[in-house]
Amino acid sequence: MQNTDVTNENIVETVKERYARAATEGASCCGPGACGSSAGEKMTLGIGYSKDQLTAIPEGADLGLGCGAPLNHLALRPGETVLDLGSGAGIDVFLAANAVGPTGRAIGVDMTPEMLARARRNAERRGLSNTEFREGRLEALPVDSGTIDAVTSNCVINLVPDKAKVFAEVARVLKPGGRLVISDMVLERRLPERVEKDVYAYVGCISGAAMKDQYFAQLRATGLTEIEILKEIDYVAVLAEQGPEEAQSLLDRNGVTLDELRGCVKSVTFRATKPVNSTLI
Repeated sequence: MQNTDVTNENIVETVKERYARAATEGASCCGPGACGSSAGEKMTLGIGYSKDQLTAIPEGADLGLGCGAPLNHLALRPGETVLDLGSGAGIDVFLAANAVGPTGRAIGVDMTPEMLARARRNAERRGLSNTEFREGRLEALPVDSGTIDAVTSNCVINLVPDKAKVFAEVARVLKPGGRLVISDMVLERRLPERVEKDVYAYVGCISGAAMKDQYFAQLRATGLTEIEILKEIDYVAVLAEQGPEEAQSLLDRNGVTLDELRGCVKSVTFRATKPVNSTLI
């Protein structure tokens, strides 16, 4: 495949197009048909979700698009308001809604209308009154400042060109003392040049990832503290184990070998806190 230069102008539209197709056809970011229902569920279990969690959500809420299980570490409490960045079909919003109960609220933000429509249908079928899905970009969240107890996100910030703006928005919407747990992709070393310049590899959750040190430096720059990496795995190795055909398809389309990417692309799950005395707005 001929490489396409990764620019901010075409990344957003390409991401929207691919995730719209995922919402309507069940295609994953790995490519059309790469993760069908059974393969997607296997991958979801492989990255840390439990079978009990998957049975607790509406059918069709899991599209196999994550790279971790951040809610397992967020310790949500009844009555809290939680925000999911890039909520997709709603898997983490629905799990969060169960945790915060009827007195709490789970809000998802996504920029893809097709994903929002699917998530809203899922919520309506279950009769969930404590969930809400809003259309918006992560760099400009449609959320009031200082109103969120906890923020989560699963393999989405890597798709945003300006990650510093996302982290600044997270710091803005969190209440003082609020917390986040996020799973995302980072790089331990530079990718092969042909992958870095391929917009489709960006949408496939690889070339959009930032270098690990740069990623966490941007997070620290927002004033968020107590940053702790909770889990770190070689994502390509997990993909190869849980879905070898899907992994090979991904590698073939981007002209790389497993050995070239092994140990390069990491899925990290981390937490951070907004200080109680924070003046961030």
